[in-house]
Amino acid sequence: MKLSEIDRGSEVFVDSNIFIYHFTGVSDQCSDFLNRCERGDFTAVTSVNVILEVLHRLMMVEAVRKNLAKPPNVVKKLNKAPQKLKRLNEYFINAEKIPRMGIVVKPMTFETIIKSHTVRLAYGLMVNDSLVVASMQEEGVHSLATSDRAFERVGEIDVYRPGDVDL
Repeated sequence: MKLSEIDRGSEVFVDSNIFIYHFTGVSDQCSDFLNRCERGDFTAVTSVNVILEVLHRLMMVEAVRKNLAKPPNVVKKLNKAPQKLKRLNEYFINAEKIPRMGIVVKPMTFETIIKSHTVRLAYGLMVNDSLVVASMQEEGVHSLATSDRAFERVGEIDVYRPGDVDL
């Protein structure tokens, strides 16, 4: 299903790639969705682990854009040059905007981490993806905004994807 098909008044969990595509200008549909969240069209939630992933990925994007490191192995290169890390700030400014977009950031508990293992075993998901599903289960949210097709293996959630991101 498409992001634009989420009904007004729905509860929706927002995955990291939606924020990444918005902040990097890759997807107008992700930006439109987040504008709807900000208007209060949905009860939108995410979790702290999603925010951490957004911070990390946006940091890498900013470093490449500012020519502070070139792919491949951007993380490795930046770890060897901490002075370059001090020149990065836009990634954090963008991530700080997320709660102001009408999105509630839920904490991560150790119990959620334990539950995520069961999710990984059941659906064959990576760690961060299984944490998203475990968080959704804890919050009682059944709709997910994401571009990640791996979530389509999880039968108990409705996956809404941007149509303008080619994966």
